[in-house]
Amino acid sequence: MAQALTTAELLALPVTVDLVTAARAFGIGRTKAHELARSGQFPCPVLRVGHTYRVGRAALLRCLDIDDPALTPAPTAQATDLAS
Repeated sequence: MAQALTTAELLALPVTVDLVTAARAFGIGRTKAHELARSGQFPCPVLRVGHTYRVGRAALLRCLDIDDPALTPAPTAQATDLAS
């Protein structure tokens, strides 16, 4: 089985990834990942696209409880700051 992904590698993933890449994030092997996806028990939502499975990066990060800086809103100025 391939080594699990680091947080930096997870944050650098594209919008969707193949099932095997998502499985690596959980420390799950290829065969088990496909079994879980077929039975609807993969740890995060899986999209079936033709004959392949895809996993959204945002869903993957949520399931792993990793904050995605790309989705974190920038701080806004307080009303008192604007009055100065």
